[in-house]
Amino acid sequence: MFFKVAQIIFKVFHCEKLFLKATDDDDSLNEAEVNGNWTPQEKALHEARLKAKAKRRLRKSSSRNSTSESFSESGEVAGGDPHSPKGKVNTNDRKSRTGKGRGLPKKGGAGGKGVWGAAGMVYEDEEPDIHDPNYDESYQGDTVYETVVPEIDEKELEKMVNPIVQEYFEHGDTKEVQMLLKELNLGQHKYEFSSLAVSLSLEGKASHRELTSRLLSDLSGKMLSQSEMGRAFDKMLKELPDLILDTPDAPQMLGQFIARAIADHVLPMSFLDCYKGKVDCEHARVALDRAAVLLSMKREMVRLDNVWGVGGGLRPVKHLIKEMNLLLKEYLISGDVSEAEHCLRDLEVPHFHHELVYEAVVMVLESKGDTATSMMMKLLQSFWKTGLITVDQMNRGFQRVYDELPEISLDVPHAHSIMETFVDLCYQESVITKQLRDACPSR
Repeated sequence: MFFKVAQIIFKVFHCEKLFLKATDDDDSLNEAEVNGNWTPQEKALHEARLKAKAKRRLRKSSSRNSTSESFSESGEVAGGDPHSPKGKVNTNDRKSRTGKGRGLPKKGGAGGKGVWGAAGMVYEDEEPDIHDPNYDESYQGDTVYETVVPEIDEKELEKMVNPIVQEYFEHGDTKEVQMLLKELNLGQHKYEFSSLAVSLSLEGKASHRELTSRLLSDLSGKMLSQSEMGRAFDKMLKELPDLILDTPDAPQMLGQFIARAIADHVLPMSFLDCYKGKVDCEHARVALDRAAVLLSMKREMVRLDNVWGVGGGLRPVKHLIKEMNLLLKEYLISGDVSEAEHCLRDLEVPHFHHELVYEAVVMVLESKGDTATSMMMKLLQSFWKTGLITVDQMNRGFQRVYDELPEISLDVPHAHSIMETFVDLCYQESVITKQLRDACPSR
C-alpha cells in the first residue's frame, strides 16, 4: 500500500515539473519577443502554437452550436444513438461525423451508394432528349415487348417432333400435343408434322395408327388446315418408294389413312379426284385405290372408326373373346403357328392371354380325336418358348379350367380323363410346371 502511494506522489511531482518547464519555455519566448532576440526557429514554433490554440477554440465552439441546434422531431438529440453507451455515434448512420452541419442525414436520407431516392419518392416519365447521342427518332412512341421464338428449320424439325409423337403414343392426350406444338415455331414446315406422325405410326402398332388418325382429326381446323393436310399426304405419296423399304405394307396403310382422313373431314372430298390419271408411281396408285375402295364400302358411315380396329385394352371383353375363338378355329384349319402368333400380337392384350389358354384347353376337352390335342399342345408350346404367353398367364388359364371342370363335365362326361392326359402331355413338353400338373383335379 505504501509503495502505491509513493508511485502516485512521484507521478504528480513529475507532471508539475513538466508543466513548470513548459511555462518557463513560454516565459522565455515572451521575454525574447519583448527584447526582439527571437531566432527563426523560435518564431516559427511560436506561430504554430498560436494556430493550434485558435483551431482548438474554433472546434469547441462549432461542436457546441451543432449539438444545441440538431434536434429531431421527437425532441431527442439527432447526433447520437439513444441505445448506444455514453452517447456514441452509430457508424451505420448516414450523418456527418465531422462535427459540422446540423447532424441531419445527407440528402434527406436519399443519398449513398445503391440508393435510388428517398422513401415514397415517385419519378415522373422523362421525355427523351433530342441532344442525347443515343436518341433514335424511329424508336420513339409506345414500345411493345414480345417473346420471339426462332423458326425451326427442316433439319431440326424431325428431332423436335419425334419425341412429341412417341410420347403421344404412350399417353394418347391430343391436347398436350397441341400445347407442345404451340410452343414451337414450325413456320412454313407446319404441314410436315402430319407426314412425320404418319411415318412413325406406319412402323408401329395398329393402336399407334388409330391414335395418329385421332390426332390428325383433332388438329384439323385448329392448327392445320385442309390444304396443309393435303400437302402432307401428297408428300407421303411421293415418299412411298422409300417407305416400303422399312414397311412393305405402307401403300395399303397409307390408303387407309387417306380414307379415314376424308371420312373425318381432315381432307377434302375432292382429294382423290385430283390424282385421277395423274399418278405414275405404282405404289401411290395402290394407296389411292385402297382409299377409294374403303370409301365406297363405307359410304353410308360418317366415320371409318374401325379402319384400324380398337387398340389393346380399349376393346370390349366380349370382342376379345370372340377374336381369340376365331384365331384358334382358323389355326385348327390351317395349322399355321406363325400366323396365329401374328394375330395374337396384333390384339395387343398381353394381360388377357390367359383367355387364349382357357379357350384352347376347352376346345381340347370338347374335341373328338387326338388331332386337336396335339395341335393345341404345339401352339401353346410355341407361345411358351417365344415368351408371348408368360408363366403367370399360362397358370391362370389352366387354373380357370380346373375351377370350371365340374360344370364342363356335365356336357363332356370324359372331361376329367381328357384333362389329365392333356396336362401330362403339356408337362412332358415343358409347357406347364410340375406344381400346376399336380393341381389338376381328378374324379
